[in-house]
Amino acid sequence: MIDESWYKRPPGVSDRTSAGGIVARIKNGQIYVALVGELGLTERVLPKGGVEPGESIEDAARREIEEEAGLSSLELIEKLGIRARLSYDRVCWITTHYFLFVTEQVEGTPTDVEHHYELAWYPIGALPAIFWPEQRELIETNRDKIIGLIKQNRS
Repeated sequence: MIDESWYKRPPGVSDRTSAGGIVARIKNGQIYVALVGELGLTERVLPKGGVEPGESIEDAARREIEEEAGLSSLELIEKLGIRARLSYDRVCWITTHYFLFVTEQVEGTPTDVEHHYELAWYPIGALPAIFWPEQRELIETNRDKIIGLIKQNRS
């Protein structure tokens, strides 16, 4: 279970920088958000992952979204925030930079060979179970802002 202990940095853990994003699209006036999940698991996550050497944070976010969600036609709207927590194996402290992207792309074929991700779209006001609490918090805290920016961008 993910509790507040995941958000308190213990001494001696290494640092890792990560990037990803909220990818949104409009369908019939409704805002949908892209979430991914490993085949067979019910909880979803935002697509994100590690920044590679020499890669910008935005480029890493785009690459990770394409690898995990299969979405490549992305228009950057703005940076939404930074969240930090322990990695799943609790061996490093991950600082993740989240961006807001808009897309008209509906289908995506994830290319991550280590995980078997599947892409699904959810109404921003009716999200499923999300594994990491800070990701749900990021979406919910910024929901009105996301809706406004996406509608403004597409009008």
